Amino acid sequence: MKLFIVFYSMYGHIYQMAQAVAEGAKEVEGVQVELRRVPETLPEEVLQKMGAVEAQKAFVHIPVAAVDELADADAIIFGAPTRYGNAVAQMRQFLDATVGLWSKGAWVGKVGSVFTSSATQHGGQESTILSFHTTLLHHGMVIVGLPYSFAGQMRIDEITGCSPYGASTIAGGRGERLPSENELAGARFQGKHVASIAKKIAG
Repeated sequence: MKLFIVFYSMYGHIYQMAQAVAEGAKEVEGVQVELRRVPETLPEEVLQKMGAVEAQKAFVHIPVAAVDELADADAIIFGAPTRYGNAVAQMRQFLDATVGLWSKGAWVGKVGSVFTSSATQHGGQESTILSFHTTLLHHGMVIVGLPYSFAGQMRIDEITGCSPYGASTIAGGRGERLPSENELAGARFQGKHVASIAKKIAG
């Protein structure tokens, strides 16, 4: 069973979450996990001014996703930062390129899931995931979130991401906050949960 984690990360927060998702998915026997990043659309000079070039060196070794290779996926977990309550444009552009898969019904009955990040606690994490779900539903995917059996999303002793819709992290206004252990635990839980359900469906 093949599970892809397809992500876009500008400063590394989503990449760290993607790594945790992969760790969780690999706990499920018989699941092959592949990490892919979506193509960058911003010129390097713009990324340089945004201070993102150095951060992206940490995951430049991850292969760029090709739409066609995702046709054989049994499950896809998407990770994208929030921009104004929606997924970042780089991810939206990639999704718009999947019309060929849609026309063939390639993802119908396959499992889809989403995780995200935002600068602030109320920066649109839930709306980003929910709006992302619309695309997955158009593809006919079976949507899996982060159930309350991950008790970490019930915590009130710290400011933390994660909701029933999916794992999430808070990056800070300048990207200064890294994913907390609770948020990474949520990502690992989601990865394992998605892989377990996808394995049952595929089996």
